[in-house]
Amino acid sequence: MQPSAPPFDERLTAPRSWWFIAFGVGIACALMLLPLGTLPLLAGLAGGTVAAALVVSAYGSARIRVVAGALVAGDARIPLSALGEPEVLDAEEARAWRTHKADARAFMLLRGYVETAVRVEVTDPDDPTPYVYLSTRNPQGLAAALSTVPTA
Repeated sequence: MQPSAPPFDERLTAPRSWWFIAFGVGIACALMLLPLGTLPLLAGLAGGTVAAALVVSAYGSARIRVVAGALVAGDARIPLSALGEPEVLDAEEARAWRTHKADARAFMLLRGYVETAVRVEVTDPDDPTPYVYLSTRNPQGLAAALSTVPTA
């Protein structure tokens, strides 16, 4: 028997332009080593590009899943029974919850390059976290997955 696919699974990958910037960092490293000769120039290009690409890849590897009765967002695993109703946030409302409406105690998995988000109240009385804020390119899909998955 094959395991069923999770009802929601999204990776918040970095935009394409960031990969071009990573290559630009490699070029900058190469130019810094240009006075030392061709071999250091090539090493700087390769090393700088790889280092910058690793940073972009790590930042863009954040993942949001709803699986096995839990919301898995980044390193956090929250049982669905501890969450209230999800609220879909459009670009303007998401920006407000990232800035002036934000609570320092909230769990936020946000990426500035993702305009929309979902906010879910934490209903567990023993948890001081007031809500979970998740940047997502598919807020309706995430909200539906959080609402329809059984919590038992």
